[in-house]
Amino acid sequence: MKFLKLKSFLVGFTILVLLTSLRISDPFFIETARLKGLDYYQRTQEKVMSENISVVEIDEQTLEQNGQWPWSRDVLAKGVEKAFENGASVVVLPILFSEPDRFGKDEIFIEALKKYPVITGQSAAIKGKGAPIPRGLATIGSSAQPWLFEYPSAIGPIPEIGAASAGTGMIITAPEVDNIVRRMPLAVQINNEVYPSFPLEVLRVISGEPSYQAKVTEAGITAIRVKGSPAISTDANARVWINFKYKFPSVSYSDKDWSSLNGKIVFISLTAEGLSNTVATPINITYGHELTAQALQMLINQDRLERPSEFDLYEIIATVLISLSIIFAVIYLPYFVIIIYFLVAISTPYLLGSHLFLKYNLLADYTFATFAIFVTWAGTLFMRFIIEFKLKQQIKKQFGTYLSPDMVEKLQKNPDLLKLGGDSRELSIMFTDVRGFTTISEHYGNDVQGLTKIMNRYMTAMTQAILDNNGTLDKYIGDAQMAFWNAPLDNDDHARDAVKTAMQMLSSLDTFNEEIAKEGVPAFGMGLGINTGTVVVGNMGSTQRFDYTCLGDSVNLASRLEGQSKPYGVKIIIGPLTYQKIQMSYCCFELDCIAVKGKKEGVRIYTVLQYPNKISYLPVLAFHNTFLSDYRNQRWDTAITNAKWLMDQNKELKKYYEAMIERIEELKKSPPEANWDGVFRATSK
Repeated sequence: MKFLKLKSFLVGFTILVLLTSLRISDPFFIETARLKGLDYYQRTQEKVMSENISVVEIDEQTLEQNGQWPWSRDVLAKGVEKAFENGASVVVLPILFSEPDRFGKDEIFIEALKKYPVITGQSAAIKGKGAPIPRGLATIGSSAQPWLFEYPSAIGPIPEIGAASAGTGMIITAPEVDNIVRRMPLAVQINNEVYPSFPLEVLRVISGEPSYQAKVTEAGITAIRVKGSPAISTDANARVWINFKYKFPSVSYSDKDWSSLNGKIVFISLTAEGLSNTVATPINITYGHELTAQALQMLINQDRLERPSEFDLYEIIATVLISLSIIFAVIYLPYFVIIIYFLVAISTPYLLGSHLFLKYNLLADYTFATFAIFVTWAGTLFMRFIIEFKLKQQIKKQFGTYLSPDMVEKLQKNPDLLKLGGDSRELSIMFTDVRGFTTISEHYGNDVQGLTKIMNRYMTAMTQAILDNNGTLDKYIGDAQMAFWNAPLDNDDHARDAVKTAMQMLSSLDTFNEEIAKEGVPAFGMGLGINTGTVVVGNMGSTQRFDYTCLGDSVNLASRLEGQSKPYGVKIIIGPLTYQKIQMSYCCFELDCIAVKGKKEGVRIYTVLQYPNKISYLPVLAFHNTFLSDYRNQRWDTAITNAKWLMDQNKELKKYYEAMIERIEELKKSPPEANWDGVFRATSK
């Protein structure tokens, strides 16, 4: 059984090793699944209305009022002025002004930019245009340039607009492998110059600082900050995870009432169909300016999401530990406990990840752990099922003809009860044999089929008692049977069950004889021998064929006792240890001290009688023991007198007393030696 459990463990462990190797290599589908899992956190979190940012939408209604895009820039100038007249603190224009106004209104627009804190846009590109505006980046540690995303060129505003703007931020989208934007670089580099993203540039303008600071280690960029503001933790490439939890109040550019902009950072952005750029995010398809607004609000609230680089290692370790516990649970626990344990284990990564997200804004991957736990559990459980199924079939095949269905079922449910292969243990062994078989054979004559059928009926009736009393039917030997108790299942009452079986078999024999008497078939007789002792029990035979049986002197003695039941004139003979174990439950009479054929040492043998009232046999038993004492002390005449009296009082042993009287008469003629030990030495089996 230990080998079978080891086999299940090796299967589960192999699966776990393969899965762990897969996670370390992190192929596309594993990474994608992880990202989708992280998205689910954001889809389920409660959305919050922003208190710092508002949006002025250049929508379809606005285009109908002001004409097609692009407008004359004096119209935008009026929008900027209107925003500040309504209390805006900063205006963000995520729009590229890389060419002069075709209507010649740049001067009006530039004047508005000079008058108010307005941040305009620029974008990375393949070919440059306009005049991109870099910002200084002071570093603590090594250079940041090896770690920043690099682009070949950029589209910036025309010089006049760039100079008049309070700041210029990069419009950046950095999709993941599945083309969904989850992270935003706070800075990128172009031709060794650093360009800040819109959110970072807005923070700089609000703080009134000229540049940025970055902390760089051997592992990459770890943080960026605007002087006077808290540091912003980033990944090695200066990216931050965007927390898509905010909703932004908005007004139409064509609305007259912009009073809701008071004290807000205001985004004036295109939302009209066909003009606005849209971006795929974890929660929906959104406008490009909302991406910037989400990141900005997150940084203002210091509510950013983080996924520390060491999480990959922690997740792998946690997955391995949980999966290993699943393997051991599957191997050693009952099935209903395994299901409960599995449900707890497989839900733990998600529940823990949700807790870290909601409580600490940490992004922990639960998808791989969930997948690995399920596959490891399923693989190990399937292997255990297959092994147990094969073992049950083997047990059924091997013990189905030996044991009762209930005992076979117990072995199938708990194969650990099975101890095979030369186990030394105490058994109670029974041998039975048919008396009067010659008469029965003569009755059937040449009708071999008839004889076979009657013998099968007899064996069926006798075998049932063995199976009903937790016995193991070892074999049929012609018209004889061999059975034993206390193997393969433990049975503390094996001696009592063996004797109980013998009594039931005799009762069943009476019923059987009544049935066949009606058919004209001669009655069957039976002799039984039961002995208890330590033997070797297990699978024995050759590599081609073997049986579950037992071997030892106690087995041989049981067989010899059955053989002596006929000359002693009794139906049952039991050995000394059997007697010790059952004497308080049955009416037992000592028969003799006999050295069976092939043995020098004598053993006391007993028979079991069925008395209606156990107490009523005690006076007879006392007189019987007196008879044996007289016999062993060579008081022959007294012993004969007592035997004759007992023949009337204990009629079930009449043949026994007759045989003993005959033996005593022989001893009177040929007295034993003076040091006679009272042991009768049998000359036949």
